Parts: sequence; structure tokens; C-alpha cells
Amino acid sequence: MMEATSFYRTIWRWHFYASLFVMPLVLLLATTGAIYLFKPQLDRWEERAYSGLPTDGAVSPNAQLEAVMTANPDAQFHGYRLPERAGDAAVIHIGLADGRSMRDVYVSPQGKVLGSVDPEKRISATVSRIHGSLFLGKVGDWIVELAACWAIVMIITGLYMWWPRGQGLAGVVWPRLQRGSRVMLRDLHAVTGFWVSGLALVLLTTGLPWASVWGDAFRLARTELGLVQGAQDWKTGAALPHAEHDHDAMMKMQAAGVPLVALGDMVRKAEAERLPHPVWVKPPGAPERFGPPAPMAWTVKSEAQNRPLNRTIMFDMATGEEVSRKGFADKHVIDRAVNYGIAWHEGQLFGWINQAIGVLTAVALITLTVTGFMMWRRRKPAASLGAPPLPSATHKMRGAVIILFVLAVLLPLLAGSLLLLWLFDRLVLPRLPSLAQWLGLRPVQPA
Repeated sequence: MMEATSFYRTIWRWHFYASLFVMPLVLLLATTGAIYLFKPQLDRWEERAYSGLPTDGAVSPNAQLEAVMTANPDAQFHGYRLPERAGDAAVIHIGLADGRSMRDVYVSPQGKVLGSVDPEKRISATVSRIHGSLFLGKVGDWIVELAACWAIVMIITGLYMWWPRGQGLAGVVWPRLQRGSRVMLRDLHAVTGFWVSGLALVLLTTGLPWASVWGDAFRLARTELGLVQGAQDWKTGAALPHAEHDHDAMMKMQAAGVPLVALGDMVRKAEAERLPHPVWVKPPGAPERFGPPAPMAWTVKSEAQNRPLNRTIMFDMATGEEVSRKGFADKHVIDRAVNYGIAWHEGQLFGWINQAIGVLTAVALITLTVTGFMMWRRRKPAASLGAPPLPSATHKMRGAVIILFVLAVLLPLLAGSLLLLWLFDRLVLPRLPSLAQWLGLRPVQPA
């Protein structure tokens, strides 16, 4: 009985500190994640001035490209995005002369340059950087990954504490609203946690392949085990600078008399494929979002967030003949699984249903955070953190140690943070008894 009580207290303590650490980040990540679910709608709204244009007197994509390059001397052509609907402006992605800056240039069907935007300053791109790295680069990415790891601990420990132990369904599956504010608040927290836990764990685990430490370890393990097929088509860590355009190689080929198929011919081939928006036509050697530049061939590809729908087709740069075609089924099974997860995480796997579930998950996580904070403030003694008491039978905590070990192996950054906490607890707190007592990390000794 004592061992069971000690185990429960340990789980409660883990839940407390995990929740205390991740509460502000859960609020931020849930909010930005809910916004990013609507990236297609946000992008469409942001481009509203460039849609519904007249189509009379439309010119070829070659003339559109010429107009953009004339307006941006010394820029490099990186890609042409097909209009989603008749009357929409085409988007021509260029690298500016400084070699670092990018622009998406909007050009009308008649070949008039209408405006441009830095793709990194779009609303969705800004929300993505907050969600992925807190605008802090690599350090921010580590913080977000660590928060995700501790959020997993929070959910698992919360489920253990919620687990019904002989009581009925009230307070377990639905909240008891007539038992006073204290019971109602506790039930609202516990029941919401139960209903959202599965969806939250899916969101957290599908985000891990993007993270710096976990994602790099995952990629390294795949490489060592020989489970790689082609280039990885998602990033790990904070956003990386754009890859270099293989401009020199293309210039050498042209100087040697190797002709390039015109952009207009490639656009017609892309239109015939009827790929999901956004559809890009990229010239030989153009930079890719992730990985090395494209091969020395014309590339037609869809970059829809519902990744299972995407296909990539390559055409010989001199003849326009198709040289390769790759769809989702051609990816390694691990890449397919990860891309399904990414599509779900971004709210695009099942359209508006996926978006609705994502919003409900975010609202539930915010509810958990708010109710947890309110419960803590009500219970917290003055001048103390209000941490749960230390378990009395720490020598019998084999189950807790095993769980902790498994989590640390699966989540490397969590293991590092646990080591730092252990060192802090052993080396710092004993020398600061008054601070430890105030923080609630050490029990108050009787007088």
C-alpha cells in the first residue's frame, strides 16, 4: 500500500512540474497551431488583391517571366506557381541580386507586375516560426522540443491520475457541475484531459520529426539502419536558409549550346497534370525548400499540405521529355507514415474535418492549461510553490524509474533535462535550504 501511495505521489509530482513548465508554452503553441491549421485560407486571403483579375489579353508564362526579370535586374528565376483559378495572378519566385533575399512576385495574366512579398513574412510563415522556434532560432527550437517532451510526460501522468479507481463515471467521463466550484474545476480539468489526451499525443508525436534533437537522431538512426529512400522532404530544427540555386551549372550548359525548353511549354505540361494547388514549375538547378537544389531538369511538383496527394515529375531540360515521375506511394514506408502525420498535424489530411478536430484539440489544451493554473493558485500556500510532497518510500519506486528510463530513451532532450534537474537537486538545492523550502522542493522540517 505504501509503495502504491509513493508511486502515485511521484506521478503527481512529475505531473505538477511538467505542467508548471509547459503551461505558458502550451498556450502559445496551441494558439499558433490553431491559426496555422488555416494556412491555405490565410494565404488566399493575403493574396486577395491578386485574384479575380480579367483574363482578356492574357500573355504566355514566358512574357510574364520576362516582365518580372526586367523589373528585378540580376535576380535569379527559382520557380513559377500556376494560378489556382482563372483570373488569379501567377507567382514567380526569384532570388534577389544580394544572393540571400527571396521574393514572390505577382504578375497579372496580361504580364503586368502587380506586387511582391517576402515569403518569410507571410502571415502563415510568421505563425510557423513562432510555433516552431519562438523567433529564437535553434535555441527556440530546443525550447519547443523540450516543451513537447514534458507535455507528453504531463499527459501520461495526468492519465494515470485520472484513471478511475472504483468511482462511477461522473467526474471521470463527464464533469460534476452541481458539486461546487472546487469539484467542478477539478472535474473540468480531468475530464477535458481524458477526452483530449489521445489527440494531443498524436499532435505532439507527429511534431517530433521536425524537432532538432529528436529529428536529427531519427534521421541518423534511419541512415544507420539503411531505412532511407531518396531525400527527406521535411526539415528538422529551426527554418534553414534557402538552398543555393545551381546557377553556374545551368549557365555552363547554355554556354555549351544546350538549349532550355521554354517555361511556357513546361507550364502547359504542368496544367495537363491537374495537380493539387500550389503547383510549381522549377527550372534546372532551382533551390528546394529542403535538401539540395533540384537536378538539372525541369521539375513540376505539387507542394500541397495534404502531402499524400503530391507528385513530382521531371522533364529533360533540352527536349522536354519526361524523365521521371514520383508519387507518394514511391516513398519509403517511414516517410509515408511521417508525411501522413505532418498532414494531420497541419490540419490538411481530411480537409475541414481535420481543421475542426485540430481547433477543438487546441481549445481543449487551452482549457487544461487555464483550469490547471486556477487549481494551482487555489491550492498553493503563501510563499511556496505548492509542489506535491515527496514520496516517503523512494527506495521502492522501481516502476517510476523504469517509466522514466523509457521516456528518456525515446525523448533524448527530455533525458538531458532530467539529468540537469537531478544535478540541480543533488548539488545546488542542498546548499540552498531556504530557497528549496520556499520552492516547495523540500518538505518543511518541524520545529
